[in-house]
Amino acid sequence: MTPRVSWLDRTAETVRTLLTDMAADPNGQFEPCVYETARLVALAPSLPHHRQRVAFLLREQRGDGAWGGPAEYDLVTTLSATEALLTERNRADADPAVASAADRGVEALSRRLADLDALPDTVAVEIMVPALLSEVNAHLARLGRPTLPEPPGTRPELLEAIRDALAQGHPVPEKLWHSLELFGPSVRGARSVRPVDDRLVGCSPAATAAWLGDDVLREGSHPGVAYLLSVQHTNGGVPVAAPLMLFERSWVLSTLLDTGVPLTAPRPVLDELVSSLHAAFGDDGAAGGDGLPVDVDDTATGLLALALLGSPRSPDVLRGFDRGDHFFCFPEERTPSTTANAHTVQALGSTLALPASSTVLDDTQRRWCAERLETVVGWLVDQQHPDGSWTDKWHASPYYATVCCAVALARHGGPAAADAVRRAVDWVLATEQDGGRWGTWEPTREETAYAVRLLLRASEVTDERIAPAAERGARTLLRHWTDERPHPPLWHDKDVYTPTRIIRVEMLAALYAAHTDPRTAPLLADATLPVGTGVG
Repeated sequence: MTPRVSWLDRTAETVRTLLTDMAADPNGQFEPCVYETARLVALAPSLPHHRQRVAFLLREQRGDGAWGGPAEYDLVTTLSATEALLTERNRADADPAVASAADRGVEALSRRLADLDALPDTVAVEIMVPALLSEVNAHLARLGRPTLPEPPGTRPELLEAIRDALAQGHPVPEKLWHSLELFGPSVRGARSVRPVDDRLVGCSPAATAAWLGDDVLREGSHPGVAYLLSVQHTNGGVPVAAPLMLFERSWVLSTLLDTGVPLTAPRPVLDELVSSLHAAFGDDGAAGGDGLPVDVDDTATGLLALALLGSPRSPDVLRGFDRGDHFFCFPEERTPSTTANAHTVQALGSTLALPASSTVLDDTQRRWCAERLETVVGWLVDQQHPDGSWTDKWHASPYYATVCCAVALARHGGPAAADAVRRAVDWVLATEQDGGRWGTWEPTREETAYAVRLLLRASEVTDERIAPAAERGARTLLRHWTDERPHPPLWHDKDVYTPTRIIRVEMLAALYAAHTDPRTAPLLADATLPVGTGVG
């Protein structure tokens, strides 16, 4: 008979392993992305392991011919993969399966574009779709086939204006470096682009390959080649961005600490993590990864993690993102972010809660933090949907946005936010599926973790329905604790992607909350795991 122990008894070992692995990982744990891998197939055939990347695309194609996430989230993915395979089919040594997969991709695109109501709110989607679609249509025209229609919401005129400017030698704005692969041959070797350590551009494998060009990749000696090979997974795929050290570490640490999970890792590991967070900050804030511009989301979450770690920084760096009633992620952004403002609320609130002996705030800074906190709390409350949820541009699921906003408001919003938190709890309770599972398109362990954590972290809400629902959700998470299948991609970048370690921590935090909350702990007393079950 297999011996069994309680989940809580294994928490210390799980956290120690997770943090030790994260401190030794310079890139972060992110699942391979079809969009990004397909751009390498199209742009970098001379990069070693090209056949593995093609094979990855072939394996990842769905039965309906598409690639990628749910609903409209398969559009960008399928455009990128189809264009790459249409390019590959013209190469002399192409796999015979490539042509069939490309044809099925074209059919899937035709169906998606006919049914499309709106573009997904992913990064640069308004220029990414026309860039990829124009390439697909050029292939189809050469094959004598009907071309595909341009969907509403795109900005092909903006794409052409950017391409024309770059062709005339104008500098490439930094905010475009992450998507450099969209702008054609004029970006190759562009002097206005500053690679990080002469290795990578825009925190992106595809952008780096576009800047280097296939001739440089064929020669093989440029440091960028080593970067591209270092981020490729054994299955041939590459992530949508790498390295994303600050993003992963600040999200993991702030989630664990805010939920009360003890950081049971050796002191050198914790020192490395704290040091790396501080090192990511400059005068203007922090970026999620090397080669990305600073943004308020990563800045605020980094400040939050450091405050909770007892090594706070001044919040003055947030002033540069202040737009009056809320904080913006980037100048001239298309849509504001509710979750970035929720993280800003947490950063301001946690800084204000520091001991009086802390030297991080003087009286002027304290007044500014308190004023901005009150204002942004009001803005967040105003962004709540009538059903009690929030949505956001950085994630496909309202459960992510709702847990971010509701937890921030429950902790730092005061009486002004009490009704909003109550409505969020009601929404989570009303949307439970099939005995303790939550999800937007189908139940997922990530969204179930958000639901459980929200129910238990909204501590001022008293409702007899909360404990049974949280218990059911926790038991669902326990059943899936050793599930090693890739999680559906729900996070927004150029395409939807999966931050594996962050999702694992969300599950861990939700289970820790359920096993330590006096409302649910007695209900889970019989919940056990086989001995040997670790972080997975």
